[in-house]
Amino acid sequence: MGVLGRFLDPQIDDHLLAVEGEIVIDEVRKHWAATAGWYALMALSIPLFAWMVWLGPLFWIGLLLGLTAFLVGAWKVHVAYMDRFVITNMRVFRVHGVFNTHLATMPMSRILDISMTQPWDGLLMGYGHFVFESAAQDQGLRDIRYVGDPKRRDLTIQRVIQLAGLRQTMKVDLWDVDDAAEPDGT
Repeated sequence: MGVLGRFLDPQIDDHLLAVEGEIVIDEVRKHWAATAGWYALMALSIPLFAWMVWLGPLFWIGLLLGLTAFLVGAWKVHVAYMDRFVITNMRVFRVHGVFNTHLATMPMSRILDISMTQPWDGLLMGYGHFVFESAAQDQGLRDIRYVGDPKRRDLTIQRVIQLAGLRQTMKVDLWDVDDAAEPDGT
């Protein structure tokens, strides 16, 4: 697709370590709720364009307001479309930006804690927000907002971390209820 394709698609495959065997487990686009307000702004351009009829010789005011509403809404929708969060077998990364690409990466081994928040409207519409914690003070990948189906995405990340052997597993078959009892009965 060339240069034009770079502005229309974030091209996730360009950021993969294919030689090292990195594969995409999940590519997460922003949930539709992240752009709902911008679509509403684009829809507002229709009555603004219709308002031109009643403005007479000042029709250009309605034209400018309608074009501005439409173009700002379309731009913000495209910016949200270009924002991707990617889970691979080696790391998580976020690519965003239209003209300037920003890439933030965190290896699976550096993820210490993942917090998932679902506000009340996120519970209704099926989105949530992630906060990644690592040992680094300043990190480029911390807040990932408007993630669709956040519970499944969280389980996917936890599963990749576990299958990579980065977390220890307790041997349940070695656990005996009688061993846990203290002499005082607790």
